[in-house]
Amino acid sequence: MLADSMKFILATEYDANQVKLIVLNKSKDSIEQAKLEGEESVASSLARAKSEIEQLQKTSDQKAMAAAEELASQTENRIATMSARAEKRLDTVAQRIFERIVNV
Repeated sequence: MLADSMKFILATEYDANQVKLIVLNKSKDSIEQAKLEGEESVASSLARAKSEIEQLQKTSDQKAMAAAEELASQTENRIATMSARAEKRLDTVAQRIFERIVNV
């Protein structure tokens, strides 16, 4: 009876240790799986973020180009206006110089 009890206890301990090993292995597998899923999720998020950044950069570059073109157009218009005024003044000044030379 004592021997049977000892055998039963040892068998139970052995079974418990086997269960612990199985649980430990499954836990390790679960942790590894979670780690892989986490890495995949991070990689996916990074890829999405890079794509969004590229799109935002493209959009901001387009807006900057449009603003630069508008500024260049405005500058050209101002230059044309100033040149036209300068031409008129130059004609007026040339006429006055001519009149002073002729009247002298």
